[in-house]
Amino acid sequence: MEPVVGETAPPTARVLIAGIGNVFLADDAFGPEVVAALRRRPVAAGVHVADFGIRGMDLAHRLLDGYDVAVFVDAAPRGGAPGTLYLIEPAPVDAAAPAPPDAHGMDPVRVLALAHRLSAAGQGGAVPRVVVLGCEPLVRLRGDEPEVAFGLSEPVRAAVPEAVRWLESLTRALQGDPRAPLDAVPLAPVGP
Repeated sequence: MEPVVGETAPPTARVLIAGIGNVFLADDAFGPEVVAALRRRPVAAGVHVADFGIRGMDLAHRLLDGYDVAVFVDAAPRGGAPGTLYLIEPAPVDAAAPAPPDAHGMDPVRVLALAHRLSAAGQGGAVPRVVVLGCEPLVRLRGDEPEVAFGLSEPVRAAVPEAVRWLESLTRALQGDPRAPLDAVPLAPVGP
């Protein structure tokens, strides 16, 4: 079937996929590793993939660039088996809550608080809906250890391909409906 002349495709939502984490802290590098894997695959128009690492201030500013949805990809300790993936919708952030910026490592809650404060001050657009694709870490470092720990643990590394498939399914659904409830998003099945 040919499109009608002059007919335009329905608009799709702009989605930011943001890898978050410190590559020197073992499983905290989950977000950057997933983003690196996703970048090796084609992504839909309107989907922007970026590794923010520990640059929380950059991420807070990028959130205000007109995205409809942002997906943070991060290690997320929630008590499950290491390598377990989670889709999380963060609780609303109080823009007035104190969240002093830390240029070298802001957790997602501080990033969102800063983005809301910047938006309220007229320093950018509205903060988009935020969803977190998290992975249960095996190795959790605080960052004050004397040594760095490169590389993901085996269960977290094994979750990277599945996380990429989840992101592909999630972005398809959110581009069609940026307010789609997470439990209604069909995720890619596990497997190669």
